[in-house]
Amino acid sequence: VQLQASGGGLVQAGGSLRLSCAASVHPASRYGMGWFRQAPGKEREFVAAIDWSGRHTDYADSVKGRFTISRDNAKNSVTLQMNSLKLEDMAVYYCAASPSSYVSRYKNAYDYWGQGTLVTVSS
Repeated sequence: VQLQASGGGLVQAGGSLRLSCAASVHPASRYGMGWFRQAPGKEREFVAAIDWSGRHTDYADSVKGRFTISRDNAKNSVTLQMNSLKLEDMAVYYCAASPSSYVSRYKNAYDYWGQGTLVTVSS
């Protein structure tokens, strides 16, 4: 399984970015998908997750109401729409795939990781 994350960049605080993750696995619908992030000097942390169907999602409290995760199984892709970005959202964002089809916020549930995409938020 290969995951390719894209869409990171520089944005002003309060702005929006849309991250995408393309999965080489077929069918991607068998996998639960998640986004994690890692800021300099900090541990990788959970951001959002979505189950195989797209009907169930989970968010870290810090992003709830601002970020939206979605998936398109026909295109083997997962998207993270990030709105109202804050300085503390600045990090490298990683998409991940879990053999479990369900939602999980735990890193050890995910076997496959993308290379990360950098999100920089300026004041």
